[in-house]
Amino acid sequence: MSLAVLTSRALYGFEAQAVKVEVHVGPGLPNFLIVGLPDAGVRESRERVRSALVSRGYEFPAGRITVNLAPADLPKDSGRFDLAIALGILLASGQLKVPALGNAAALEIHDIVFVGELSLTGELRGIKGGLAIAMSVAKESPGMRLIMPESSAGVAAQVPGITVHPAQTLEHVVKHLAGLELLPQASSGTNATPAATACLSEVHGQQAGRRALEIAASGGHSMLMCGPPGVGKSMLAQRLPGLLPPLPIMESLEVAALHGLAGHDAPPSPIPPFRSPHHTASTAAVIGGGGWPRPGEVSLAHHGVLFLDEIPEFHRPVLESLREPLEAGWVSIARARLSCSFPARFQLIAAMNPCPCGWAGHPRRACSCTPAKVEAYRRRLSGPLMDRIDLHVALSSPQGGWLNASAGEPSDKVRARVLACRERQMVRQGCVNAHLDVATLRRVVVLDQQAARVLADASERWSWSARVVHRLLRVARTLADMRAAHDVALEDIAEALQFRPAWSS
Repeated sequence: MSLAVLTSRALYGFEAQAVKVEVHVGPGLPNFLIVGLPDAGVRESRERVRSALVSRGYEFPAGRITVNLAPADLPKDSGRFDLAIALGILLASGQLKVPALGNAAALEIHDIVFVGELSLTGELRGIKGGLAIAMSVAKESPGMRLIMPESSAGVAAQVPGITVHPAQTLEHVVKHLAGLELLPQASSGTNATPAATACLSEVHGQQAGRRALEIAASGGHSMLMCGPPGVGKSMLAQRLPGLLPPLPIMESLEVAALHGLAGHDAPPSPIPPFRSPHHTASTAAVIGGGGWPRPGEVSLAHHGVLFLDEIPEFHRPVLESLREPLEAGWVSIARARLSCSFPARFQLIAAMNPCPCGWAGHPRRACSCTPAKVEAYRRRLSGPLMDRIDLHVALSSPQGGWLNASAGEPSDKVRARVLACRERQMVRQGCVNAHLDVATLRRVVVLDQQAARVLADASERWSWSARVVHRLLRVARTLADMRAAHDVALEDIAEALQFRPAWSS
């Protein structure tokens, strides 16, 4: 009897921390004990592992079995440790001989990560978060191998810098370690076929809205659209992903990993995600949460678009919780047992009516709301949240009617301009303008005396915060990039000021 040590992974938010699975089989009364802060799912591994070993023809040791999941002060969840525990028992009891280990007292396999849940018959079942585990292993321990269930290995194999071996049963893994029958290397397969996105030419009229949408796409800016019902706010928002550049492989893998953690397994796609939660969604659903934290809508929209339709109808705590991810690009969730983080670098697009009935300021429809109700409705969006939205756009119905409104440019033409604009930003500063820090913003935006005076006068008149001024400068920088201009001119500042109307201040 001896000690066996294998490596597995425990998920904490978006990160998968290394866990040493130490298995000791010794003399004593028959007992099977798992320590290291296991939850119910891990403790139940005892019955799954026992049945899997017996079903595959192995002998379950009659002595005292102790399994330690180290580090012991971090909680462990789910059945992904089943495979490592079962292999550890076979190693420690002498039923599995790994030629490279010899006859050492402590048998440790240090170059392979084992993750997988066992069925009672010894088959390996798919696990949640397989892609996130593969990305963490590739980042922290490049060159290591990963053995996991076949159903989870195809997507995980797309992560560069790691070798993934798919396995169907416990017996296949045992034969691989013993050198009898090596497991194949998983192929990365193919990405999902990108779905066709809606074309911007389907939006008739709304030249101002289409212009604002192109600016938002060119600089990665957040945008709030205000207008009466049926004016095209949702149509514009839904066409934004078709204007954005395709996601690089690592970003598409991050998106797929986050969706996998939320239980929505899907192959990576180059199309930026588009999430549109209902206004009755809770804070945990939007931001993330739960006993074992799961990503929320802001993380599922990572590298994509988060569309909040009828934004004043969302619960106030939900809206206020958007402040930090809009600035930092991350969401930190603290619980009594653990704290974890999820990436949330999304582009916020919001829409609202001008009043509760929706017809305030309409040239032909009468508004039934009192001025106090209109003011209260607009004040559901706090000042700090409004400060964090770059573009504020007022939309209205076309004067000649919708049937006479002309169609705009197709998405392909607009997207070509967006890609060229973003390329200028990446060459100059390595990120889109919406993500510029203040130091870099001051370096890339130098105003002449007239433009600086116009901006200073507007800031003093409306008592804007420094955050608003910085966001105006970022928008102006994007407008200059759209003209392929080196410097920000007065016309860029003047157009940027148009996206801060009086109703949003």
